[in-house]
Amino acid sequence: MDSSSNATMPRGFLLQGFSEFPHLRPVLFLLLLAVHLATLSGNLLILVAVAYMPSRPPMLLFLCQLSAIELCYTLVVVPRSLADLAAPSLGLGRGSPISFLGCAVQMQMFVALGGAECFLLAAMAYDRYMAICHPLRYAAVVTPGLCARLALACCLGGLTVSLGLTVAVFHLPFCGSHLLVHFFCDITALLHLACTRSYMDELPLLGACLVLLLLPLVLILASYGAIATTLRHKHSPGGWRKAASTCGSHLAVTFLHYGCATFMYVRPKASYSPRQDRTLALVYTNVTPLLYPFIYSLRNCEVTMAIRRVLGRWLLGQPQGQTV
Repeated sequence: MDSSSNATMPRGFLLQGFSEFPHLRPVLFLLLLAVHLATLSGNLLILVAVAYMPSRPPMLLFLCQLSAIELCYTLVVVPRSLADLAAPSLGLGRGSPISFLGCAVQMQMFVALGGAECFLLAAMAYDRYMAICHPLRYAAVVTPGLCARLALACCLGGLTVSLGLTVAVFHLPFCGSHLLVHFFCDITALLHLACTRSYMDELPLLGACLVLLLLPLVLILASYGAIATTLRHKHSPGGWRKAASTCGSHLAVTFLHYGCATFMYVRPKASYSPRQDRTLALVYTNVTPLLYPFIYSLRNCEVTMAIRRVLGRWLLGQPQGQTV
């Protein structure tokens, strides 16, 4: 806390957003609004479609939780960004005020949901491991009770780590301007604003990355390593095709989530570029959540059929059990 003589605990911050581009704000607002509505519609459709299923395999229960996480994930960031874009400009380079507590809550929720998604992807990889490597034991081991416990553990794990990280970040000294070159209270923007002199201040972020990113990734790689070993011993081309069809959507979502998160957060403070990070975060918080429903609905036959049934009921007025 003595890294700077003029370090202060701010009452709040200013989120710059995209206020320095006044002519682009209407276009950005319409684009983000369209993407946000599509993301909400896609994830809600998956939740409703799975709810209408007479029987729900464990993988679809995990998919429901993933869709719920993505819904909350976008609601934490996007509505505030849309409101700031729609508000009158406060001047070139200025931004909209956000309280110290409001900023901390937004960051904590964002990290908690992102961490829960990392743990959930590991649980989904375990589900695929059991289904492919131990099909005879799958129904006895992967029960609805186990799915519920795993889902709760994912949420509690993300919440615990996010609380510790938030406390550590908001105990850092902030000096000079309190203008965040970002559209939400992201970790990188806050660390860039903090007047720290030592890498010791970045250890909480490193620890959070190890727990939220590295640990689930190790579990995912171990699961798919076991899957590959099992399929190699079977020497069955049909087994590889079936595994690809059941694991493809999960792998695609895992690559998207981990690719973006690793690039955004696993790097030293010296390499932060506020405006570049803001642009990348725009994609990370808006485009990737939009892609997840499409990936799962296109790669999962059960989800596709359930969505067709729901759309048939809503748009064509057909009975629940009839497909289109």
